[in-house]
Amino acid sequence: EESLQMWDLNKRLEAYLARVKFLEEENEVLRAEIQSSKSGPAGDSWRAKYEEELRALRDALDVAFRDKCTAELARDNLYEEVQQVRSRCQKEQAAREEAKKQLSLSRKELEEERRAQIWLKERAVQLEKEVGALLEVHEEEKAGLEQEMASFSRSLESLRCAPVALQPVEVEDYSKRLSEIWKGAVETYKAEVAQLEGSLCLAKENLWKAVEDNQQSQLQLQHLEKELAGLKARKEMLEESLARQWQEQRGEVEKFQASENPSGGDGRGAGGAWLAMEALEQEQQSLRGQIARVLEDRQQLMHLKMSLSLEVATYR
Repeated sequence: EESLQMWDLNKRLEAYLARVKFLEEENEVLRAEIQSSKSGPAGDSWRAKYEEELRALRDALDVAFRDKCTAELARDNLYEEVQQVRSRCQKEQAAREEAKKQLSLSRKELEEERRAQIWLKERAVQLEKEVGALLEVHEEEKAGLEQEMASFSRSLESLRCAPVALQPVEVEDYSKRLSEIWKGAVETYKAEVAQLEGSLCLAKENLWKAVEDNQQSQLQLQHLEKELAGLKARKEMLEESLARQWQEQRGEVEKFQASENPSGGDGRGAGGAWLAMEALEQEQQSLRGQIARVLEDRQQLMHLKMSLSLEVATYR
């Protein structure tokens, strides 16, 4: 194995020495040519022309390298901006889904409030019927008491006319006690009736307020649904525009890579892409403001729903 390795190394050394010899011969030839060109009258002009061309080529290479670096930087910036726009679109889509969930919850709460309002209306009608029945019973009891008082007064007259063993003082005390009992019962009944009438009026006012608040909530809900539909359509338009801009930028990058002169076309493409990205950024900002306003209106509507729920619970 060592002899084979030595033989391989000898072969390689022989080839290397032959290559060195060949290069030395070529160097001698080139040195002779250079000396002859220097000694000739046209050597200086040829050398100056060669150096000028070499300088122009170096300048062109530097310009191409700078243009390439600028294009790559613009491409990286566009890629980062597109990523940011995509992340913002994802965030806005998540916010839209959250708004849909809140809208469904609000609809459920609205249905519950409608049911509660229907129950309140039925309860108010029932209370009115009960108050009417109480008034009728009150009138009947009042008529019966009046009849009892009339009969009692007639009995007192008969007692006065007839010779009995009761003393006048006892009869007067008995009449005073009866009149006091009657007055207390009447006052108590009047207070109960007034309290029932006041609670009925208060329930009617609260019911009307709840109905008005419900109507306003329905109007706000319809308005928010319209705004949400408009925002959804605007979002779809923005996504289509962003996809179209991305395809155009990708086509321009492919053209730039396939073109022989990368400086001019990429500058125009980068400028157009920059303007398009600025327009998309402005539209994204406006869309974000609209979504923030929608969420704020939704928050106010939720507070209104909570207050209505508390009122309904209080009525129950």
